[in-house]
Amino acid sequence: MNIAILGFGTVGSGVYKIIQDQKQQKENNLNVSKIFVRDTREKTLPEMTSNINEILHNPDIDLVVETMGGIHPAHEYILAALENKKHVVSANKAVIAQYMQEFLKTAAAHDVKFSFESSVGGGIPWIKNLQRTLRIDEISSIEGIFNGTSNFILDKMHSTGDKFSDALSDAQAIGYAEADPSADIDGYDIVNKLCISLNIAYNTFIQPAQISAIFGIRNITDKDIKNFAEKGYAVKLVGKSYRQGNNFSYVVEPTLYKADATEFSVSNNLNFIKLVGNYIGELAFMGQGAGKLPTANAIIQDINDIQENCISKNYPLDSKININNDIAQGEYIIRTKAPIDKYFDKTKLSNQIMVITTSKIFQWVFSIRLLRNYKKIDSNLFMANISSKLEEANV
Repeated sequence: MNIAILGFGTVGSGVYKIIQDQKQQKENNLNVSKIFVRDTREKTLPEMTSNINEILHNPDIDLVVETMGGIHPAHEYILAALENKKHVVSANKAVIAQYMQEFLKTAAAHDVKFSFESSVGGGIPWIKNLQRTLRIDEISSIEGIFNGTSNFILDKMHSTGDKFSDALSDAQAIGYAEADPSADIDGYDIVNKLCISLNIAYNTFIQPAQISAIFGIRNITDKDIKNFAEKGYAVKLVGKSYRQGNNFSYVVEPTLYKADATEFSVSNNLNFIKLVGNYIGELAFMGQGAGKLPTANAIIQDINDIQENCISKNYPLDSKININNDIAQGEYIIRTKAPIDKYFDKTKLSNQIMVITTSKIFQWVFSIRLLRNYKKIDSNLFMANISSKLEEANV
């Protein structure tokens, strides 16, 4: 099988390395024919080209691996490859979350496959197991630590007492966080991954722009971490979705876990994702959620599945279900110097609110609906869900 790789950064170079290593060991028949790189990049390998048409309109190339990142021109290149009857494997969660339905429909129309295991959970076989579960089961919830960068930062703050800025700097120095870490620390990377996951789980199509209940960790302080630890909690940035009939909730938020929860001990840059099925019950996966070789490994697995014709069916994503964050409720810790009605629409708060002030700026607020209308987010506010108190709402 002849393959072209679009983009030769961390992941693209990892794909190339694995294919070359396996070729030397005579463990596959994959061949990298072309590598697309920008005009400004030095061509250090004979396969490199800056002419995308040498790939998209080359009848000898069977499959395109897209690892460029971003929305454009990745969207246009993926579509063109599919329309030219080339299979596509992508790790690009941003473009997949935005155009997933279009890619799957275009692939089906041209009798090729579009696969994206590596876009969620890196090396974790998450997408494949979602699809396997759905063959005989319905999925009622998805929840997990989808972002290794935020988990590294929070774990380091918890274990060392570091300030947020110091833990973030360490993550950037190691290469876990970008120079602009907004996607990781503000929760938008998780939004993309959770969109992809629930689109499969619920056979629907929700785009990132439709998600508003997002609260990241930019405002967390070392004092918050210390307060949580004194009460026996570790905090993680988590994506969650719960289904009830034709409705599902969707939230990205810091969440507190006690020591008896698996999430409490998920360390460093690991991911931990779980689903609940009506028959299978809880099914959980943990592993490297990013990185050069784990992500490249998932891409090669997709390539092998396509080559062996054992890829799961393409879903139409056409079920009509609604985002409704009133179908779940939970308890929250909120730290604020201002009255909570500065940040929340009081009509969205439960009638039974109990506030226990443990310090001037630290409060426990119970029974807040997941649908929260933030009037203003600033450095004076931080909030986290208490996972052990989350339960289905009686609505």
